[in-house]
Amino acid sequence: MVTDTRDAQRGEEILAVFDSAFGELLAADPAAFRLKFRKMAASAFAFYRGTACLYYHDLEAGERGDPFLTEQTGRVWIHGDLHAENFGTYMDANGRLVFNVNDFDEAFVGPFTWDVKRLAGSLALIGYTKALSDGQITGLVRAYAGAYRERIRALAAGAKDDEVPPFTLDTATGPLLGALRAARAHTRFGLLESMTEVRDYERRFTSGGGAIELDAATRARVLDAFEGYLETLPSGGRERRPDAYRVKDVVGRRGIGIGSAGLPSYNILLEGHSDALENDIVIYMKRGQTPAVARHVTDPAIRAYFRHEGHRTVISQRALQAASDPWLGWTELDGAGQLVAEVSPYAVDLDWSDIDDPEQAEAVVGDLGRATATMHAAADVAESGHSLVPFSTERAIDAAISADADGFTEMLVDFAHDYGVRARADHQIFVDLFRNGRISGL
Repeated sequence: MVTDTRDAQRGEEILAVFDSAFGELLAADPAAFRLKFRKMAASAFAFYRGTACLYYHDLEAGERGDPFLTEQTGRVWIHGDLHAENFGTYMDANGRLVFNVNDFDEAFVGPFTWDVKRLAGSLALIGYTKALSDGQITGLVRAYAGAYRERIRALAAGAKDDEVPPFTLDTATGPLLGALRAARAHTRFGLLESMTEVRDYERRFTSGGGAIELDAATRARVLDAFEGYLETLPSGGRERRPDAYRVKDVVGRRGIGIGSAGLPSYNILLEGHSDALENDIVIYMKRGQTPAVARHVTDPAIRAYFRHEGHRTVISQRALQAASDPWLGWTELDGAGQLVAEVSPYAVDLDWSDIDDPEQAEAVVGDLGRATATMHAAADVAESGHSLVPFSTERAIDAAISADADGFTEMLVDFAHDYGVRARADHQIFVDLFRNGRISGL
């Protein structure tokens, strides 16, 4: 049992990590962080989701040499915040609904085990909330590790697309298929109806609902940044229909989610691929944030490769996600890097609320293991960032794991249980710090 003194020491450690990771944004928008922290207080898993900074702090402090990290496997494209709820659906550039990893705000170049350990820790927390036994949680982690190893091995051996197909409406099963079907039921028109209205025969954003009207000077700066963004899009789009990028309206928004608190953002309404009002497009422009993992990767060549955080996010997503959003790009606004992407109606996150049966949960986490492996291998075919990762990531990872496959699985099992206990204790410490006014700036 942890003593009060050790709880107090850990509390000071958490406060120091928070100050380093959140201090600037928290000072700029305390209200957004009060909401973020209230969401984090709801459960140990919500706390874990919002504290990648603490995870990497602990991981670096506790590392005693990872046998699965080599010169290559310690330098691959990673998601950076991989947990069991960062999976969902998206419409790829070929118009196909796909289930895979999503939300690449924390993506970077680093050790592949940092991704799979973070996912394993999240499984322990989800399992605990569902009152699964330690043995059942072990089963989840082993299912994830086994599926990851299997898919990495197949990809390293040169498996064709039909042998390792993506999760689509034709190939997915269970809750993954449910998410894809839910996404298919959504429409761009439905999204537009929730955010816009037609006035004088033209579509505009509606007021309220989190939208912030911009003054003329801010609007002009956003439009200038938009012009810069257009230069970062894949070639061909503007030539096919230049009017698709005509701006109809712009509003401001304020990030209030667990991962985006304090980050100013803007929604931009575009003409889209036809004159029909139901085909208008909404994109968002959001200030890129420094990923938590970047503070623990010391290679200066990695940091120097990226122009700014918006550029880093886009290059990383294009490396990790096959056929990514055709509207994905970057720009600069007021000296800060910005991420730009579509507000998609087809984004549906994996819902764990009804995944209670241990056998069903094992099947789902097996699919998440395969999705993770596919993501780690996707950079092989990416055009961007090749000089950072100029080798076959799946072959390097497969070679490292094959040297001790059982040890790889047990490493993840041990980490999941140990860090699950740590995160649950940290959550309680955090709640006490928050409710007693100990977090500076709030």
